Amino acid sequence: MAIEHADFDGVDRLSTVTGGELVSTFDHPELVTLGEAELIEEVMIGEQRLIRFSGVKSGAACSIVLRGASSHVLDEAERSLHDALAVLSQTVKETRVTLGGGCAEMLMANAVDKLVPQTEGKKALAIEAFAKALRALPTTLADNGGYDSAELVQQLRVAHHGGNSTAGLDMYNGTLGDMDELGIFESFKLKEHVLLAAAEASEVILRVDSIVRCAPRDRG
Repeated sequence: MAIEHADFDGVDRLSTVTGGELVSTFDHPELVTLGEAELIEEVMIGEQRLIRFSGVKSGAACSIVLRGASSHVLDEAERSLHDALAVLSQTVKETRVTLGGGCAEMLMANAVDKLVPQTEGKKALAIEAFAKALRALPTTLADNGGYDSAELVQQLRVAHHGGNSTAGLDMYNGTLGDMDELGIFESFKLKEHVLLAAAEASEVILRVDSIVRCAPRDRG
């Protein structure tokens, strides 16, 4: 069997998963390590013909085919998949997780709110604004799901103030749910990175004294 127009990256990955050795000549085939696959078949995806290898020697590899109605949809799907794989790889390295569904943000917002009455001066305003920013994530989560964010977030605040520390947004039903029981978790590493990046960006903006704008160009 011969494959025509195979790019080097594809051949290199194929060599890895099948356990075969890349060679440039066939002068000494007895010295070459051959790869293994239980099934090699040609499949049609859309209008393209692809070669699919199943039952390869190294089962730790797979191909993901993305299809979309337009290049914009396809690019967005690829970006989302890349982000998901990046989070997954970080979770493998750092196995700690936090509760999802806006639960972690609400817990942090409540902890920050407790500092406001204990803080004097304008610092209390900054602390209060930080707590409000933390609650923006469950609000955005509810908005993206097409639900009433004001109603759900207020219910979530009441639940957390009542001692239900595992309450979060159940986006399947548009209600509150127990994130621990539902198995909705987020990567601790990702959550930490998001918080640190947001805090650093806020500090940079606060250090800006003034903005210098260029005069509009004369088009006359």
